[in-house]
Amino acid sequence: MARYTCLFTVALPNNNLRQSLIEILKSLNIEVQYDTAEYLMGREKPGKVAFGKLVTVEVLIDNTTATETEIKMTLVAKNEELPLQMDNHCHQLFQQVSDQIEGSSQLKLIDTVPG
Repeated sequence: MARYTCLFTVALPNNNLRQSLIEILKSLNIEVQYDTAEYLMGREKPGKVAFGKLVTVEVLIDNTTATETEIKMTLVAKNEELPLQMDNHCHQLFQQVSDQIEGSSQLKLIDTVPG
């Protein structure tokens, strides 16, 4: 099972964070299936890759340490594919989501810690 994680610290009020993340996921063909104040879960839409390669993306928002100016969140991308190659489908989609978060004008990135 392939699994990739990263911890992000962003400068954004919490009420805008979830909507910005949902927009990023939708732009990458990831359908949001579960959405709460502290957790988002989306799954890649079927059709482009084999079923076992479909990626699930989870974002865990740490409201316990959030301040008015910054919030931490953990990004997890995983699928059933064995990561036999470094540049597999799961890693590619994880990198795309990470790049979108890092390059977002709405999410002002403060720090990134790869997992």
